Amino acid sequence: MLIEQISQALNAVRQQKPLVVNITNYVVMNNTANALLAIGASPIMAHSKQEMAEMLSFAGALVINIGTLDSVWTPRMRFAVEQANANDKIVVLDPVACGASSLRTETSRQIARLADKLIIRGNASEIIALAGEQAQSKGVDALDSSDAALGAAQFLVKEYGANVVISGETDYVVTLKRTVKLSNGDKMMPCVTGMGCTLSALTGAFAAVGEDTGVAAAAVLGVAGEIAAQQAAGPGSLQTALLDTLYQLEPSDLVARIKLQMSENA
Repeated sequence: MLIEQISQALNAVRQQKPLVVNITNYVVMNNTANALLAIGASPIMAHSKQEMAEMLSFAGALVINIGTLDSVWTPRMRFAVEQANANDKIVVLDPVACGASSLRTETSRQIARLADKLIIRGNASEIIALAGEQAQSKGVDALDSSDAALGAAQFLVKEYGANVVISGETDYVVTLKRTVKLSNGDKMMPCVTGMGCTLSALTGAFAAVGEDTGVAAAAVLGVAGEIAAQQAAGPGSLQTALLDTLYQLEPSDLVARIKLQMSENA
């Protein structure tokens, strides 16, 4: 049933072509915009406060990625979240390197507190740090396992009314009602910069068509990464192969390849 819902969400993105507003970092703008286009969504990398109210009156979702955070970006991010709230739109928060500095940690928490409808997508160390627990991190890289972040994710679900996606070798999607474990992907994927940021952007696309848990984006990227890795000689060609695979991905590929386990939360 859940795999069928993921397949339907993929079809919905391609049919509706939702506009996804991204306030994201300089490193990944090209990657994430191309991934959104490949899956069938319409990206815009909008950073101007002057147009944000107008943009979010008709966009499908807002993605906030704090990767290249500074004092100019932070008020823009908060204002964008306020506009998303006013227009009843989902906010996807990518707390890049949360825990690496007090600025990143506190900014992530401010945005999480502010958003009315929230999906948090981070690696294990970011999720643990956002929840206020001690995490092992090295810049933007996670040194904690996804399993180690499950308790932190459950805390964030209750603290912020959020759905939480933990990405890593194993992905977990934690909501108030259930936890889904996804075991797709490939070991080469972390060798490409911004792979997690791409997942956050795709999460915004699926949220814009009503799939607000984050599970569809995680499943789609995991399966696409697996297929792309079979065609790639290394990280450089993996980037290209991934875009091609997202563009060509069929619901039947998801049915055949998704590896998931689901459990109900107490």
